Amino acid sequence: MSMSKIVLVTGGAGFIGSHLIPKLQAHGYRIRVLDPLTVQVHGVLPQDLDWLAGEGIEFIRGSVTSKEDWTRSLEGVHAVVHLAAETGTGQSMYEIAKYNEVNSQGTALMFEVLSRMTTHQVKRIVLSSSRSVYGEGAYVNPESGMRVCPSARTADALNLQQWEPVCPLSGAQLQLVPTKETDQIAPSSFYAATKYAQEDLVRIGCQSMGIGYTIFRLQNVYGERQSLNNPYTGILSIFSTKIRRDSVLPLFEDGLESRDFVHVDDVTDALLAGLTVTESPNAIINVGSGVATSVKEVAEELTKAFGKEPNVTVTGQFRIGDIRHNYADIERLISLLGVVPKVSLKEGLKRFATWVLSQPLPEDQLEKANQELRARKLMN
Repeated sequence: MSMSKIVLVTGGAGFIGSHLIPKLQAHGYRIRVLDPLTVQVHGVLPQDLDWLAGEGIEFIRGSVTSKEDWTRSLEGVHAVVHLAAETGTGQSMYEIAKYNEVNSQGTALMFEVLSRMTTHQVKRIVLSSSRSVYGEGAYVNPESGMRVCPSARTADALNLQQWEPVCPLSGAQLQLVPTKETDQIAPSSFYAATKYAQEDLVRIGCQSMGIGYTIFRLQNVYGERQSLNNPYTGILSIFSTKIRRDSVLPLFEDGLESRDFVHVDDVTDALLAGLTVTESPNAIINVGSGVATSVKEVAEELTKAFGKEPNVTVTGQFRIGDIRHNYADIERLISLLGVVPKVSLKEGLKRFATWVLSQPLPEDQLEKANQELRARKLMN
C-alpha cells in the first residue's frame, strides 16, 4: 500500500491504538480515528489524549454501532484497522446484548456501509481478534499421542477444584501444547463468541468485496498506556493497582493457570505488517510471545518490577467462562509476516511498571467487579 493513504483505526484512542498510530505515521500514512472514549476505558474525563490532535490525525468521536459514524469515517479511506470492541470476558457474561452490538453488529455495519458506498477505496482490513475464540488451548493426550481441544470446564468440576482439563474421551491427564490457528474453535464466553462472529464477518465481507484481510488472534496484550481504570480486563492493570496499594494479590483457582503475555510493541509490529506486507495474507494469524506463563509467576515478576516483595494468595475462587491454559503457536506470524516477538516478559513488565508509577493511583475496583459476577452466579 503506497504512502500518504488514509488508514481508519477504530478504537484508535485506546491502548493498542496509541502504540500503533505512531508506527503508521512513521510509515507515511494519514490517520483517521473513530472512538467513543467510553468511561470504562478512559474515565469520566479522558486524560493524555493530546496526541489525537497531532498533525496527520483526524479524530471522530463516534461509535461503530452508528451507521452515520461509519459512513463519515470510511469516506476516502484506503485501509481499516478494526480495534474497537468491548473486551471483558466476565462482564460479557451478563452484558450480552451490549457485547454483541459493539463487536458483532458494529462489524456488520462496517460492511453494510461499504457495500452501499458508490465507490470506496478500501483495499485492506486488519482485525484484532482474540485467542479466546479457541476456548481452552490445545493439548496432547500422552497415552494416545492425539491432539485434543477440551471443551469448557463445567461449574461442577470447578467447584470440586478440578482445574485441569482432561481428555473428553478417556479422562486422561493432558499435556499442554501451543495452540495453532487450525485448532478447534470453542468459545467459552459471550465475548469470545462475538470475536469469532467478527472473524467470520471480516472473512466473508472481504472475500465478497475483493478486499485483502488479516485476522490477528491476540493473546494477553499488556504494556504502557493500557487502561488502569477498567476492572473487567487486563490482569496486570488490576495487579499493579493492588501492588501500589500494598494489597495482597488474589489469584484465582490455584494460581497455576497460564496465559501468553505479549507486549503491545510486538502486537503493533504485527498489525503494521498486516497493512504493509505487499500481498495480503487473507489469513488468520496468532499473535503472542509463544511462551506460557502462570498467573502466579507473572504476579510475582510484576511485584519485583515495582521493587517490592511478592504478596500473593491463592483464593480457590473461579469465574465461569475463564479458561485454564492457552499459548500461541507463532509459526504463521513469523513465516507469513516475518514478525518475531522481541520484548521479553521481564523487560516488558519493567517498562510497564515504570510507566504505571508515572500515573495517578487508580481506585481499586476489583471487588466491585467481582461482586457483580457473584450476584449473577458467574463466580464462586
